[in-house]
Amino acid sequence: MANTSQQYDAVIELCRSLYLKKFHDYGAAWRILRIPSLTDQIFIKANRLRSIQDKGKQMVEDAMDGEFIGILNYSLMALVQCERGIADQADLNEAEALAVFNQQAQAAKALMERKNHDYGEAWRDMRISSLTDLILQKILRIKQIEDNAGKTLASEGIEANYYDMVNYAAFALIKMNEEKTGQ
Repeated sequence: MANTSQQYDAVIELCRSLYLKKFHDYGAAWRILRIPSLTDQIFIKANRLRSIQDKGKQMVEDAMDGEFIGILNYSLMALVQCERGIADQADLNEAEALAVFNQQAQAAKALMERKNHDYGEAWRDMRISSLTDLILQKILRIKQIEDNAGKTLASEGIEANYYDMVNYAAFALIKMNEEKTGQ
């Protein structure tokens, strides 16, 4: 698992780097987004991935890993929104924005490590398309919970689903990097 931990950290650093670049360009404008809007942003990215995977061809030459980076970052933003609530305006400076990103990323990694222990890193034998499907399933679960005004009878709630999407996206990025580098 030491290799997984290092690979996971590298993925988070890649995602953090883009997050900070976009913060430079846009500030914390995302803080005004309601949670269903973030869910829909993630849905768009996951749906594009599945569409391209099914068709075997893409017409817009954006790298596929960028969609997984977006899913991971939007999921972390959604977790911040769950914790802090929705803002009326961009209310975080760069240091605060980095701190909330890091806090949620650390919580996601801790969850990944616990689940990897219990599941024996089964994700390593999965296909990237299966990880895409699991992300889409989590999105549909979140949408249903949102439609039920957050009330659940047996599920863990939306936060658990967002954490799972962070980790599924990280796993996909690790696997894509391994395919590129032949490791």
